[in-house]
Amino acid sequence: MAILYIVATPIGNLQDLSPRGTETLRNADLIIAEDTRVTMKLCQVFGLKAPLVSCHRHSEGSKAPGLSRKILEEDLNAALVTDAGTPCISDPGCEVVRECAEAGIPVIPVPGCCAGIAAVSVSGYDAREFAFYGFLPREKKDLKEKLAEIAAGVKVAILHESPFRITELTEAIAETLPEALMTVCCDLTKLHEKTLRGTPQEVLKELKTNEKTEKGEYCVVLDLHGVKLPEPEAEAAEWPPEAKLIEAMKQGMSLREAQESLIAKGEKKNAVKQAALTLKKLFE
Repeated sequence: MAILYIVATPIGNLQDLSPRGTETLRNADLIIAEDTRVTMKLCQVFGLKAPLVSCHRHSEGSKAPGLSRKILEEDLNAALVTDAGTPCISDPGCEVVRECAEAGIPVIPVPGCCAGIAAVSVSGYDAREFAFYGFLPREKKDLKEKLAEIAAGVKVAILHESPFRITELTEAIAETLPEALMTVCCDLTKLHEKTLRGTPQEVLKELKTNEKTEKGEYCVVLDLHGVKLPEPEAEAAEWPPEAKLIEAMKQGMSLREAQESLIAKGEKKNAVKQAALTLKKLFE
């Protein structure tokens, strides 16, 4: 029977591959991998013999329809994996899943590792409600706007960041959301796993004093319960052209001079003329 299994793979410690995950991959007729070179190492460790086919972020749009047809027509027991963790969670795979589901192929999860969930579990934050955002924008202005948007919408947020940008991300959080709390996990489940906790300023200090900050992969959990968002600025009421004319006349201008001044400043010509006629009739 044609079937697609979504198999979570270890994010570091190979012992985290579940017995069910191992058995599913061992029985697969085809393994769809984000990077066959990475998955080949997993296959060698666990003695997996199924053929591998690559399907990464930049190719799955074109490959997904063909893969679903192949699974269906050849009645394959297929497994989808990514380099580490659960497929489709900030990783490729969703288009393969969509194509298979639409073709009537059963899609079954084989749960396991997920860096974001692992980080939340050790954060100590009240995560009965949380949101996953993955990687945020790189440009500082866009990044700060996104952080403010996140804080306005949720109380606990999960982010991913590369080792080369974790300091910049933490600086932006310290500037935008100084009251937040952070749990920053690096190399979860690996030999040199490290977790930092505290305010953005405290975490930033630790990152800047650590010579090995630019090594490993980072997962960040933000506790936003104590964050105070700035009050939105009230928009200034727009004066009608009649009021603007009167204000200009208070400065010593004639009605005609006030009219010409407003038009020169970009006010709509017809609106100013109509306002001037209204005032002229009123004065008469």
